[in-house]
Amino acid sequence: MNREQLSALLSDVANGRLTAQAALDRLRHFPTEEIGYARVDHHRPLRQGHPEVVFCAGKTVEQVVGICERLAAVNETFVGTRATAEQGAALEERFDLLEWNQLGRTVYLPPPEPVPLTGKVLVVSAGTSDLPVAEEAAVVAGAFGHHVERLVDVGVAGIHRILTAGTRLAQADVVIVVAGMEGALPSVVGGLVSGPVIAVPTSVGYGASFGGLAALLAMLNSCAAGVTVVNIDNGFGAAMAASRILQRGNP
Repeated sequence: MNREQLSALLSDVANGRLTAQAALDRLRHFPTEEIGYARVDHHRPLRQGHPEVVFCAGKTVEQVVGICERLAAVNETFVGTRATAEQGAALEERFDLLEWNQLGRTVYLPPPEPVPLTGKVLVVSAGTSDLPVAEEAAVVAGAFGHHVERLVDVGVAGIHRILTAGTRLAQADVVIVVAGMEGALPSVVGGLVSGPVIAVPTSVGYGASFGGLAALLAMLNSCAAGVTVVNIDNGFGAAMAASRILQRGNP
């Protein structure tokens, strides 16, 4: 339950449109709901501005569907990351309006009423191989209510590609840069823009990339001041960081 829903509920009680008992019935699963294998956090929208996001990896199909059903019942929306094809298919069968992004491995049930979009997030990916992580970031940022644009395949192997995108970079409120290999692209972008840059190292690369560790260390050691770095392949974490930055500017 988000702030607007709770405010409307309290207003209905105060104005006599709803009894206190009816309001309590609606709040019976607040703040958490135990469903055996999970404790669904329905208080999170009030604390953080967004419903709980389901990390689907390691969960059974039944567990993912069950958690998503409870989130949808209370919030009318949900987001899940790292979903398998089997989990995505099951959710598509259960929810007609589900958006299943196979590349980004995300599942998203949009709310019945579109939310006003705030802030612009530009998701920049160094190579096509980085797109799964970039898509995860893009879908989550969009689900959190932000304008999202994508700039793909602009890695430093052909640096002219990013240098010709200066206008798009400058127009973004937050830039998320996703790169594997040597992880140099966030430093380049960080030297071109004045706004926040969130770097996401990916596990893309040959042996000496050590599954993304080389890119992670390069980003942490960036000479571009102020570049923020999240964990390897963590597109979700980058989107969450971007959203919190934008929320502070749009309380």
